Amino acid sequence: MSDVLSITDLSMKNKKVLMRVDFNVPLNDKQEVTDETRIVSSLPSIKYVLDHGGSLILMSHLGRPKGEKKPEFSLKPVAAKLSILLDHPIIMAPDCIGPEVERLAASLRPGQVLMLENLRFYNAEEKPESDPSFAKKLSKLGDIYINDAFGTAHRAHSSTAVIAKYFPQKAAAGFLMQKEIDSIGKTLFSPKRPFLAIIGGAKISSKVGVIKSLLAKADTLLIGGGMAYTFFKAQGFAIGNSIHEDEMLNEARSILDSVKDHKNKLHLPTDVIAADAMNETAKTVTVNPSKGIPKGFEGVDIGPSTIRDFVAALQTATTVLWNGPLGVFEIPKFSAGTRAIAEAIGRLKATTIVGGGDSIAALQQMGLASTVTHLSTGGGATLEYIEFGTLPGIEALSKK
Repeated sequence: MSDVLSITDLSMKNKKVLMRVDFNVPLNDKQEVTDETRIVSSLPSIKYVLDHGGSLILMSHLGRPKGEKKPEFSLKPVAAKLSILLDHPIIMAPDCIGPEVERLAASLRPGQVLMLENLRFYNAEEKPESDPSFAKKLSKLGDIYINDAFGTAHRAHSSTAVIAKYFPQKAAAGFLMQKEIDSIGKTLFSPKRPFLAIIGGAKISSKVGVIKSLLAKADTLLIGGGMAYTFFKAQGFAIGNSIHEDEMLNEARSILDSVKDHKNKLHLPTDVIAADAMNETAKTVTVNPSKGIPKGFEGVDIGPSTIRDFVAALQTATTVLWNGPLGVFEIPKFSAGTRAIAEAIGRLKATTIVGGGDSIAALQQMGLASTVTHLSTGGGATLEYIEFGTLPGIEALSKK
């Protein structure tokens, strides 16, 4: 998939470069950025443009303002944080389209950076068909288009997919996008075997497609986290108060049926930790799921024998994908499973790819982020890329 045009294939000199970044970062009550990971991830592409004589116009969304201009969703605090990280002044636009924005973009000199206001202040960002002129107005601001927002590449939005058609042979991938395409594409589309995947997180509904896709691609699939309880209920086990999705029970049964003849393909937890409350002082029990989780208790983590089984399975792998925590890791008492798996993955000599905000948050919280081969900045984008082999934001880019 690395046949897309790259940022290094285009001359930046005296060009106005319109770059889509993913600056959808968390802010606190004081409107301060609390996690700058996504901003830092785009610095190489930003610096490349400035170092090679271009001026830069950055565009991003932030949160879900739903087409309304709400001050709490302004990108101003993000521009302030970027200015500090880049040690460079950032001009903040009052909007993302309109005469004043066009005037600011036109007057940019090489080395200057303009940050557009939140794209999602307009409904047309998420629903391009509602106003096709929105993407066209954005496109007028630059000579070259760079997409460095892998985390939003699975959305066919105005700024991630539609806009590229206004830049024939001038729509390229930034360094972060290129790294994701190479790391995920090259590693997971023809993986070195054995290929083992671990899928956690709360819901089957958001991951059913990728589970099916991985059952076809991976040698072994380990399932943990909240979604395991839907699988347990599908088998007729009592799950107490555990999180589950009743509307996905038939889907879970069909997945289990599909691996009946492949004994070692899919592994569910053989024991779980169940708690009577979601706090540090909760009473906990270790339960074999087939024996049922008691009433008043809910599953919160994988148990010790599952940890041993999953860690043992990891030792045989040459390629590993992990997406989604294996328990309620935010509460230290329920974080043992996620921590054990994170530590085991960190010790492997295998190629290891971790995707999804919660998995990355867990690794960072545990100080283990540097132990994996590739941290994917996309959650849904990573999963859809694995499932479909491409994404709208990648498809839209010019070919080499």
